[in-house]
Amino acid sequence: MTGRRPIRSTSPDGPRGRSRATRTAALSAGALVACASLAAGCGVVPGATGGSGDDGPITVMTWAPQDTGATNKPGMPALAKAYARSVNAQGGLGGRKLNVLTCNDHNDSVDAAKCARRAVKENAVAVLGSYSQHADSFFPVLEGARIPYIGGYGLTNTEFTSPLSYPVNGGQPALLAGLGSALADSCGPVTLVRPDTIAGDQLPPLLDAGLVSGGHERSHDQRAAEDATSYDDQSGQALAREGTGRAKAGCVVPVLGDRTGTFMDSFRRAREDHPGVRTATVLGSVDQTTVNASGGASGPYEGAYVTGWYPSVGDPAWDGLKKLIKEQAFGDNDVDAADAGVQTTWIAYTVFRQVVESLGDGEVSADTVRRALDDGLEVGTGGLTPDLRWTFADKLASVGFPRLVNAEVTLQVVREGRLVSAREGAVDTTRTLQNADVA
Repeated sequence: MTGRRPIRSTSPDGPRGRSRATRTAALSAGALVACASLAAGCGVVPGATGGSGDDGPITVMTWAPQDTGATNKPGMPALAKAYARSVNAQGGLGGRKLNVLTCNDHNDSVDAAKCARRAVKENAVAVLGSYSQHADSFFPVLEGARIPYIGGYGLTNTEFTSPLSYPVNGGQPALLAGLGSALADSCGPVTLVRPDTIAGDQLPPLLDAGLVSGGHERSHDQRAAEDATSYDDQSGQALAREGTGRAKAGCVVPVLGDRTGTFMDSFRRAREDHPGVRTATVLGSVDQTTVNASGGASGPYEGAYVTGWYPSVGDPAWDGLKKLIKEQAFGDNDVDAADAGVQTTWIAYTVFRQVVESLGDGEVSADTVRRALDDGLEVGTGGLTPDLRWTFADKLASVGFPRLVNAEVTLQVVREGRLVSAREGAVDTTRTLQNADVA
């Protein structure tokens, strides 16, 4: 293992031990307004969403953008469907069929809200392992119907503040803070190239928290279109800013999701006059396939630091995911065990399974799932994360991240064209995030 806690069993032999915690306060006024609106417009009574009798199906939803000009995560809903096939072939969850709904949010706020409304309409007891940058559109709908959001990708700050959110990783906050800490000692000026979106606006202070914690100056914030087909101008600007003749070469940090590869194509062409400038990024913006496609050891990623949430894909802790893909998603190129979205979805469903197990023969509904989590249920993920338990009194509540319970990141580096571990074990970014200016 890579410094994680010992692997815990996730067998259905019984519920996990509980340690009681004070239940969270009432929902915000805005959520209650949305709740009233949903009740009037959709015929849904808040708190009664998503019930399952002793043998009725358990309905959940997983959404992600697909077939868009920006970041796409088709592997997340595809993995969710494969998980359902596997579970149902073995008799379901506690003898109940798992019904997985999927939805395409098209990287669009209107469609993200439509996905959430469909989850309400079809009585989903939870939204699991999903990806969307439009939290302001979908969270009010889920909060109004009191549907828990478990294991979102961690793109937006709302995922770490909403009382209905149960994140399994530290999202962009932990990735950027960890990356900044790693670059502080090795880089001259740092330029962050990020999407010109609301979600992108949240990134600079997180990277800066890591840089400043290491005694480095803040990064230069460079906005870019998230759906551009070329980044020649942005690459030229970033490289000109890093320049030459400095004590330390500068670093360019593109965090553009699927468009990071497009940026690097432009960056490679513009880099000839600035050979010393390095790159760094986060998993989700680059993986081994991206490194290979860019030229491997001779490409622009060589020597780049990359932060991720979980152990490398070669870790034995991923054997269960690989077995599922081999048995239920073989031949589906969308489902890649090395993809951070697929990995997060696997962990989200692992958490949900333990929640259902903890309920025994009782009702599985949005309310009972939420209560189990709010009452202090602790879940293990087989060593992929620390054991998880959500409260509103964790260390990062004071800086606006009350739901961020796993601030660990792993640090990898591209060496001879391969993503390998840069250090043993995980790095806890809690203290760095406590100094982040994210107000």
